[in-house]
Amino acid sequence: VQYYTMGSNEWQASETWPPKNAQMTTYYLNSQGNANSLYGDGSLTKEKPNEEDIPDQFIYEPMNPVPSHGGNVCCTGNAVEGGSFDQQAMEARNDILVYTSEPLEEGVEVSGFIESTLYVSSDAKDTDFTIKLIDVYPDGRAYNLHETIQRARYREGYDKEAFMKKGEVYKLDLTPMSTSNYFKKGHRIRIEVSSSNFPRFARNLNTGGENYDEKKGITARNKIHHSSKYPSQINIPIIKK
Repeated sequence: VQYYTMGSNEWQASETWPPKNAQMTTYYLNSQGNANSLYGDGSLTKEKPNEEDIPDQFIYEPMNPVPSHGGNVCCTGNAVEGGSFDQQAMEARNDILVYTSEPLEEGVEVSGFIESTLYVSSDAKDTDFTIKLIDVYPDGRAYNLHETIQRARYREGYDKEAFMKKGEVYKLDLTPMSTSNYFKKGHRIRIEVSSSNFPRFARNLNTGGENYDEKKGITARNKIHHSSKYPSQINIPIIKK
């Protein structure tokens, strides 16, 4: 495999993907229940969450979805401009949860599959959950690297539907992201969590219906849980030189 590592701006080669020297490192989602927007208290830490579950909540309104801003896009015509763009203006929205690491003490290369697990609940029978991986510069600029999404009704597989019940917490393993990026010293690793990335992904109207033949959506109040019982996390492949 030949691959281009952003950040360090170099071509590299490996006999496998991910590279054999990639070591998975877990970052846990943490907050005091106010991770909404760039100005919230969400954090990414290597320490496991506390026993107490203080979920972050946001309101997903299908008629006001989070608009796509760059990304790895194909076949959408001119609906979305693909690429990496500063996400700070997007992150001012309260329906985006923002979790950020401390500034890195040394540069880190991330190459391979980024795995993510969320523990979620909702007052809707079906909704979506999205993740976006971000490289945050020391001056605050926040550039998107990749994104993924999971429709809750298909959390147990795409051959069956499993609708949610209000008040119950469900585990979601999202489709892995794949990238190669060098996070320079002083940069931070960030993920955004929401329920829409439109029109990059078709929005969920939250009804449990077919979506494509519906005209009205239902507002969903969605929660991300993080505790010792519900360890929402991302697993990042760090290259050991």
